[in-house]
Amino acid sequence: MKIAKIILAGTAALTIIGSAALAQQPLTGTITKLNRINGTIAIQQTQSGTVGANSGGAEEFKVQDGVSLDTVHAGDKVTFSTTETGGVKTITKLQK
Repeated sequence: MKIAKIILAGTAALTIIGSAALAQQPLTGTITKLNRINGTIAIQQTQSGTVGANSGGAEEFKVQDGVSLDTVHAGDKVTFSTTETGGVKTITKLQK
């Protein structure tokens, strides 16, 4: 019984660490909407994979304090990193 608990705890820890590492992977996309007042941004992610596949719509993110929206505009191609806490996706890094 103790071995099963140890294995289960180890698996849970690896899952959490793996998902955190995946969330920090830089993504690319095009800004479709920008709201500096509310600190939100909508980004259409660059399609990867099969040409002609349906890439879906733009996704809206909150912007973390300290990330400046002053240097970007709708239509800009950007590289960004996100985290998700409580179902809210937040941009932690944004580069033009």
